[in-house]
Amino acid sequence: MTSSVLYEAPGPVAKRRSLVASVVIGALLLAVVGWVLVQLGAQGQLSAEKWAPLIDPTNDTFGPLWTLMGQGLANTLIAAALAMVFSLIIGTLLAITRLVSTPWYRWAVVGVVELLRGVPVVIAIFFASRVLPSFGVDLPALWYLVIGLTAYNSVIIAEIVRAGILALPKGQSEAAYAIGLRRSQVMTSVLLPQAFRAMLPALISQLVVILKDTSLGFILAYQEVVRQAQVIIQNLNNPIQTYFVVAVLFILINYGLSKLAVYTERRLSRARQGKLATIELQQTGAAMGD
Repeated sequence: MTSSVLYEAPGPVAKRRSLVASVVIGALLLAVVGWVLVQLGAQGQLSAEKWAPLIDPTNDTFGPLWTLMGQGLANTLIAAALAMVFSLIIGTLLAITRLVSTPWYRWAVVGVVELLRGVPVVIAIFFASRVLPSFGVDLPALWYLVIGLTAYNSVIIAEIVRAGILALPKGQSEAAYAIGLRRSQVMTSVLLPQAFRAMLPALISQLVVILKDTSLGFILAYQEVVRQAQVIIQNLNNPIQTYFVVAVLFILINYGLSKLAVYTERRLSRARQGKLATIELQQTGAAMGD
């Protein structure tokens, strides 16, 4: 028999209570959902007239609506992809700089990180769109959104990467220095790959945050998916149905990102295990040859 280190295994009475509590809570949730559906139906929100433009291809509005929605979704994905790439690159560089910096200029790196961490992302976007034009930097709304998202999320990713590097055993870097690797080689070849692998769930969570924060592009009149949904609502007067579809789109994309993280982690683990197996076979062969 195995026992848990953190808590004792529940006995028959505890299991029975847990089952009863789960059934009661599930029934309450179903009752709440049923009540909400009844109320929506009484207000006409479940009628075909409200949903047909979104789900019925024979409806005259279906094609133009999904063309508009598709354009907004494409703009959302473009802004999110650019912000993700720049945030990962700049965040990684900030993490490395903070770790290898000497005391006389480390305060500047820490100051930048702490300043941007404390600024709300909507303020960062608004600041980029108002300050940069005053210096003659006239850019499309897409780039102001990307700059604001990158400024905020890059420092968050920097802290995630830094935490991942510091969490590694010191023996990793000591062994690398012992075989003659330079400081840059130790960081790029030994520490960073392991830190990214360990921090992959946290990094994916932050990338999901970037995707959701693209909806803040409304303050710049950037035509992302939420902005396009507002246009649709103004014409069809179906906010519940339209926002429900937008929410489903975001959930599907974020779910895809999560699955991509799991797939990447498994591939990295398999590759690492394959390399270790190859090294063991080579060492075994060399020992047998001796």
